[in-house]
Amino acid sequence: MQPITIFDIHIAQPELKLVVEAHAGVLALIAIGLLVVFGFRAIRGRRALQQMEIDEAEFGIGNAKFKLKPNWTDRQVAYAIWVELSTRKIGIPIDFENDVVVDVYESWFNFFSVTRELVKTVPISRVTDASTQRIIRLSVEVLNEGLRPHLTCWHARFRRWYGNEEAKAENLLADPQDIQLKYPRWSELKADMAEVNERLIRYRNTMLRIVYGGAE
Repeated sequence: MQPITIFDIHIAQPELKLVVEAHAGVLALIAIGLLVVFGFRAIRGRRALQQMEIDEAEFGIGNAKFKLKPNWTDRQVAYAIWVELSTRKIGIPIDFENDVVVDVYESWFNFFSVTRELVKTVPISRVTDASTQRIIRLSVEVLNEGLRPHLTCWHARFRRWYGNEEAKAENLLADPQDIQLKYPRWSELKADMAEVNERLIRYRNTMLRIVYGGAE
């Protein structure tokens, strides 16, 4: 069986000729090896894409469920929001015995501003993507439907009452946790705040799933 030339390189000065030859059988083995390597990489690539898919992500606002295939922009925004939720008193359980409500409200207001800015960072070229649109819509819904109704109902009323109560002489040395327990509608406020807190925790978990491509 005659060998087949694979490479034939000729250099004039100084004269040099490099010929690489191989039999047809060897070439066939090389071709099969390349097919195996590239085929394995293609399978791994498909698996990676499958891992990035979230089949059913429950957003925590109402009963909405969406199928998402997050791109890198989605994951970057989700990661930034997840960090904000995980490091503020907003996406972790409220400890009503030790947490101060006015501080929780301040954290919620700051989250409003941060989330708006994060949504603004999404490139306009990505806004047309279905998955990106849903993450943006989810973030806006969390602000407008998750946080705003509670803050509209309770924040101004409680802050005014708390400011007046805190200024009283008998409360100058009192712990803020003890003062807030005296709020006339404390049970109602606490129940509503706990419900919002639960939604936000689910929202944080959804962002984490998007960051890790569906992994918990």
